[in-house]
Amino acid sequence: MQITAGMVKELREKTGAGMMDCKKALTEAGGDMERAVEILREKGLAAAAKKAGRIATEGLVESYIHAGGRIGVLVEVNCETDFVAKTEEFKSFVKDIAMQIAAAKPSYIRKDEVPAEEVEKERSILLAQALNEGKPEHIVEKMVEGRLEKYFKEICLLEQPFIKDPDKSIDQLLKETIAKIGENISIRRFARFELGEGLEKKQENFAEEVMAQIKSN
Repeated sequence: MQITAGMVKELREKTGAGMMDCKKALTEAGGDMERAVEILREKGLAAAAKKAGRIATEGLVESYIHAGGRIGVLVEVNCETDFVAKTEEFKSFVKDIAMQIAAAKPSYIRKDEVPAEEVEKERSILLAQALNEGKPEHIVEKMVEGRLEKYFKEICLLEQPFIKDPDKSIDQLLKETIAKIGENISIRRFARFELGEGLEKKQENFAEEVMAQIKSN
């Protein structure tokens, strides 16, 4: 059965879960709306969405220093209670987020933080690229939107593939952790420092280095 945008929207309104999670649930349920709701609840994603509105003021500020001291990250991740902040599950999540920031170098946490002028500038560049490639005008807009989504996956933390499991986004990891812990979790802010940043230097693959360090621990 074909899963339509209207079906995805309806399921999202019923559960509050993310668009991609709703689409996957509908696909798994063969288009059966009630079964899709059950699937989201079983995975804890519907519950996670409901918790997202709750205030989270406790949590941790985690630091991560890459081997050799070339990259440093500070990240604040909030939860609802001090009890949860002290659990190994929460601490592990925060550490993973700090490592993700070190390896993947996001500029923002979520899409809505990206300034509109920056998005429009990137859209203009992508449009020019598509036209210069000689693509038909009727498919240029779809190409631009697709490439813009790829751009968001590069610069927005929640859109990025998780370095430990690239089949999963950081947003999905966040929702799974909320479901396991039973409290709202919010990645509030971060700062990333790279030795010599802005100075001319050789190109290095820090994602590979961070992963190598993870495996060696």
